[in-house]
Amino acid sequence: MNIAIVGRAGVFPQSVDLTAFWQNIVHCRDMTSEVPDDRWRLDPNRVLNHSVEGTWSNRGGYVPEMDLVPSDAWMLDDSDIAGLDPLQSWVLHTAQGAINDGARLPRERTGLILGNLSFPSSAMSAYVERQWFPNVSNQQTHPNHRFMSGRPALLAKKAFALGGPAWALDCACASGLVSIHLGCEALMSGQMDAVLAGAVNRADDLFIHMGFTALKALSRSGRSQPFSADADGLLPAEGAGFVLLKRLEDAQRDGDPIFGVIRGTGVSNDGRGKGLLVPASRGQVQAMSMAYKRAAVSPETIQMVECHATGTVLGDGTELRSMTEVFNDAQTPWVGSLKGNMGHAITAAGIGGMLKVLESFRHDVIPAHRPVDTLNDTLLQGQFKLLQSNQDWQSGQPKRAGVSAFGFGGNNAHIVVEA
Repeated sequence: MNIAIVGRAGVFPQSVDLTAFWQNIVHCRDMTSEVPDDRWRLDPNRVLNHSVEGTWSNRGGYVPEMDLVPSDAWMLDDSDIAGLDPLQSWVLHTAQGAINDGARLPRERTGLILGNLSFPSSAMSAYVERQWFPNVSNQQTHPNHRFMSGRPALLAKKAFALGGPAWALDCACASGLVSIHLGCEALMSGQMDAVLAGAVNRADDLFIHMGFTALKALSRSGRSQPFSADADGLLPAEGAGFVLLKRLEDAQRDGDPIFGVIRGTGVSNDGRGKGLLVPASRGQVQAMSMAYKRAAVSPETIQMVECHATGTVLGDGTELRSMTEVFNDAQTPWVGSLKGNMGHAITAAGIGGMLKVLESFRHDVIPAHRPVDTLNDTLLQGQFKLLQSNQDWQSGQPKRAGVSAFGFGGNNAHIVVEA
């Protein structure tokens, strides 16, 4: 498999573009904060620290307010863009950014695959409140916001006059990498000549916090601590991003900028296991092994793995044990997790990890993981190490990395990418 990444764009917590995103990563910044005023549409104290129908924390990773003005180049009419909520605006903004990154785009043969969490968006919640409580709610929201799952993908297809298919998928936290995997498959089969593959999470933030509290998965401390012995759960984050994919030979022929080359992808599903949030090593090993087999490269050639690592002792430990089985006695790569900086962007987590790796290639730096006070026992006793300071990436061999994303319900994805 030789699929070129010829465009990329993203918005993430405290990062309105990839320049800010990289600066936050390379300086090991904490990109999380308390929930912005009015985001929950009620006083946070009414639900904070409630064990039933409440949330343990009011912290998360939040994208800054952006004034995203509809572009005259978008092939949309007034009814399409009436009252666009941030979810749909971010999809249009980042898709356009990836398109404008310098590659030649065969629009008639370009498709779009969007990982999108099928939870209510904040605009949909406001619309529902308006319908149920017309005498209480003052929210004025367009009815289009009922369609928060598939509509953003179709809106982007229309906006950019893409002639190929466009659809949304929800593979939970693996969605971003599954989108890339399916985009690669479409290119290799000849179904498309270019693919915008990406993901977004801008679901209603109070819904997310209350939901993960009910699942006992939210961090009580309000801290995102992958690989830490003190990790006590995930911290939700939001964001959106796209990569533009083409076959490598086509990208070279067209003189496109090439930010990375995907050598192999692997996906799996665990099926029924011990529980919705209990990761199964078997499925993780299957996805990783498939990626390296399809890439026709040995894991010992990998210098960096952007792990899924959400900040639970069980989940992080399971992932490290899965990697031990795949890497065996190979030269072990540095491991890290973007979630240590910004929290868990759910559907957009994998695309964030991929963009982090692409920026690492571009800057010739393997970035340090956020400091961890006490390491997870599995990491402490195993073969993998967290990088404590930024390292120049000037190896004599190709710069090559692995990116993992494992979703609840057993959705697993791993991608091998090189500079």
